[in-house]
Amino acid sequence: MNNRILLIETATDVCSVAVSEGNEILSSGHITEARSQASQLAPLIQDTVSRAGMRIQDLAAVAVSSGPGSYTGLRVGVSTAKGICFGAGIPLIGIETLTAIAYGAIRTGAVQEDPEGTVIIPMIDARRMEVYTALYDSSAQRISDTEAVVLAPDTFSGTLAEYRRAVFTGDGAAKYESMIPEQYRDRCIFLPSRPEAEDMAAAAFRALQEKRFEDTAYFEPFYLKEFIAADPSRKIEAVLHPERRL
Repeated sequence: MNNRILLIETATDVCSVAVSEGNEILSSGHITEARSQASQLAPLIQDTVSRAGMRIQDLAAVAVSSGPGSYTGLRVGVSTAKGICFGAGIPLIGIETLTAIAYGAIRTGAVQEDPEGTVIIPMIDARRMEVYTALYDSSAQRISDTEAVVLAPDTFSGTLAEYRRAVFTGDGAAKYESMIPEQYRDRCIFLPSRPEAEDMAAAAFRALQEKRFEDTAYFEPFYLKEFIAADPSRKIEAVLHPERRL
């Protein structure tokens, strides 16, 4: 079975790309310059796929971050992923951004398998004191709805009282660290991070095995909040047919 998946993560100001085979990462790359996804994503994809020793047509699927996150970043990632899927005739997989962050926390080794006692709380910075967040168990399975939350000291008091250990992660985690009630501080771990394409591999592989694919024509990112913005330019031809680039 072909288990090779192109992973595209563009939910924040910076983005990353990886190629996986099963749960193994074959190659990866990053764009660290903020707000440059539209111009740099297609060349980065082609380079990452080439370094994995394959062509786009050799892939089994494309997995893309489905949100929540940056409106522009998500549009760029999803538009690019759709174009590749249409051009190569392969399926599209959507991976929630918070799920990737939760898997990233597990990859650090800070999360031990503890179904009853540990909760992972990934957070995406939504400006000011607001974050996008949800609750995950110690195997990175989401156990609550995703929502936009304005942080206050008691925001997670009920959750912290219920679990022995809480792992706050993502680029919004630092906002809560300074305001957490003292009685819960000793049971919390803070792992500031950003979503990474590599951390989409396990969820994408499971979706491929279970054939949980998106409708490529109609799939849209989960923005969580409404935004008004223009569609980014699409540079798909350079990914599918690099030999045609001038």
